[in-house]
Amino acid sequence: MSSITIIKPKKTFSIDDLKEIWQYRELLYFFAWRDLKVRYKQTAIGVAWAIFQPFITMVVFSIFFGKFAKMPSDGIPYPIFVYTGLLLWQFFSSSLTETSSSLIANKNIVTKVYFPRLILPISSVITKFVDFFIASIILVGLMIYYHYLPNLAGLLILPLLLLITFMAAVGLGLFLSAVNVKYRDVRYVLPFFIQLLLFITPVIYPASITGKYSWILAINPMTGVIKAARAAILGNAPINWLLLFISGVACFIMLIIGIIYFKKTERYFADIV
Repeated sequence: MSSITIIKPKKTFSIDDLKEIWQYRELLYFFAWRDLKVRYKQTAIGVAWAIFQPFITMVVFSIFFGKFAKMPSDGIPYPIFVYTGLLLWQFFSSSLTETSSSLIANKNIVTKVYFPRLILPISSVITKFVDFFIASIILVGLMIYYHYLPNLAGLLILPLLLLITFMAAVGLGLFLSAVNVKYRDVRYVLPFFIQLLLFITPVIYPASITGKYSWILAINPMTGVIKAARAAILGNAPINWLLLFISGVACFIMLIIGIIYFKKTERYFADIV
């Protein structure tokens, strides 16, 4: 008589989950590579789309906020100022969007095959790293055009900034992806939320412009990341290590909460997705 093995996901996150993700790392690479191929396979401009979107956004912001509204940029050419913020913002917002819908987009796999579900949101973010580095080419071009010499030593902090942004996107994305399985309203609410969050993040304006209300921006973890990126790469101000530390801790807490909620609801995914 053959035995039946029933695989049930645990309700809590443990070190075994990390070991399991490592065991399924080839599947993680496969999902990331598949997403890249699907995204660019039937596009007219291919990989250049990763450059086109932030570039056009930068041009629009530069015209309306830089030229017409005369938005200050701390003595830095406005296109360089805004594009530096856009790079990290696009990485965060696009990662959050993809992560929140990762379970729904892969529901055929989720309902048929067992694998660590955490792989799906993480693989969604990995593809955004590729977009980030491709889009960085425009920033190099802008600096050459405006004869602006960056602080090359500041690039050393970039991995830390990407890690903090990664934690923010994955943490919030895990929470939203789990909610999205049961309540499909997330896909309608999230674009509005991201658009609103853009205006309380110092992407198109310097954080100093808010004066006594700067504490409101400080609540947003991406504020510390973008300010540190500009300070490190553009050298317009010293790095606010305290603000960056607070952003890192906030994003880490966000990641833990997202993982806990994801693991708590994981066993229902295949039934209701």
